[in-house]
Amino acid sequence: MFSATTPIRVRYAETDQMRYVYYGNYPQYYEVGRAEAIRSLGFTYKQLEDLGVMMPVVEMNIRYFRPALYDDLLTIKTSLTELQTNKVRFHSEVYNEKNELLNQGSVTLVFVDSQTMKRVDMPKVLHEKLSNFFNKEN
Repeated sequence: MFSATTPIRVRYAETDQMRYVYYGNYPQYYEVGRAEAIRSLGFTYKQLEDLGVMMPVVEMNIRYFRPALYDDLLTIKTSLTELQTNKVRFHSEVYNEKNELLNQGSVTLVFVDSQTMKRVDMPKVLHEKLSNFFNKEN
């Protein structure tokens, strides 16, 4: 399993009239967590795109438990529990400073060629970096 954490401070613009984080902002937090998790491997989304590969989202599930509030320091925990070659499913958990679970979700992305928009396998360089965290039979 691969896992990384990313801190995010809730900005006022991300909240609703009650100063709760607007529910539609959590996917953006997940995206920041994914990008930073990949960066922690020594690889970036930009490098992926430079290889001619994009990662569109094909599925997302979210569960809300408690609200995040304006100025809270959140921790986004991003995990990859299985390694596949043709898609990735990132699991995200959002915690507040009291380490209370506020939200959890999963986002499934596929790899596509940026020119043809046809599905392709995960670039070898990214697969090699991730494979260090999984059993060799994956």
